[in-house]
Amino acid sequence: MRLALFQPDIPQNLGAALRLGACLDVPVDVIEPCGFPLSDAGVRRAAMDYGALARMTRHAGWADFLGAPERKEGRLLLFTTKGASGLHGFAFQPGDTLLFGRESAGAPEEVHAAADARLFIPLAPGARSLNLTVSAAIALSEALRQTDGFPTGAPTG
Repeated sequence: MRLALFQPDIPQNLGAALRLGACLDVPVDVIEPCGFPLSDAGVRRAAMDYGALARMTRHAGWADFLGAPERKEGRLLLFTTKGASGLHGFAFQPGDTLLFGRESAGAPEEVHAAADARLFIPLAPGARSLNLTVSAAIALSEALRQTDGFPTGAPTG
């Protein structure tokens, strides 16, 4: 299981996603360009004390992400408000990559076209969307639950 962020706009969301990945032992792919300068110091600052546990791979662009060795395994699942299937009715597999679009603009058509499935998280009537990392946590939790992929350790703090 992997978590991927397409051109994230908000450094705090990247930091929260890195913490999420670190805590659930899931690698995080960052597809650039980001909407903020992405430096090693910035990543450390955003991830706070979880930087050492986080496994982040940076990709210079969409084509680099698609061609990366870790992309060879599993399906690419795009979470989008324009999703075709609800999250809870979908059968996840251990090698899946859960992809989330840009906070300000979502994902472009080429990203939609490359996805093996487009999923949405059901919301209350009138609600537009959730925060990126909240959405990632909901999706990743359901995917790990279905695949028995949650870490087995108890919290240490």
